[in-house]
Amino acid sequence: MVVQGEKVTMQLAHNVASALRMAESVLFGGGQQTARRNAWDAVCENRRLARDRQESERVLLRAVR
Repeated sequence: MVVQGEKVTMQLAHNVASALRMAESVLFGGGQQTARRNAWDAVCENRRLARDRQESERVLLRAVR
């Protein structure tokens, strides 16, 4: 479940990521740019999975009580 504040935060993160991609396309060659983008995508995915795990844990703890 995504709440309003998280939507704004995710949109801001997307906008920042887009701006960084534009800047790195000017500064770096294609291979390094792809490696950095892949690394950042992995970080974002790990953060999303961590949020999902925390939410699942909260739901399970509420169900046990």
